[in-house]
Amino acid sequence: MFLANPQNRQDLPEMEEKDIPGLGKIMVSKGVISLKNDRGTSYDTYINVQNELAAAISELRNELSKQKYGVKFNDLSSDKSEAISKAVPVAISEAEPENIGGK
Repeated sequence: MFLANPQNRQDLPEMEEKDIPGLGKIMVSKGVISLKNDRGTSYDTYINVQNELAAAISELRNELSKQKYGVKFNDLSSDKSEAISKAVPVAISEAEPENIGGK
């Protein structure tokens, strides 16, 4: 996935090392997902895109949670879920909708 960049590739988001309580030193993505919609985008399509983004973040958090703690993200204590959330932050920037289709 775009945000994970486990090989620290130059064409994917930059990674930075952070010392996160409960996880220690870990590489964290500095990437931001930029979302721009057409004014004609239906609400259902908009929600579907938001749901897909949330699912992708959830998948990354579950993978790291299982790797570090042996359980899914939703099964963690608050301290551990906070640590995973810092390691896999939600970084979504939403631009003002415009008439992309030229209408």
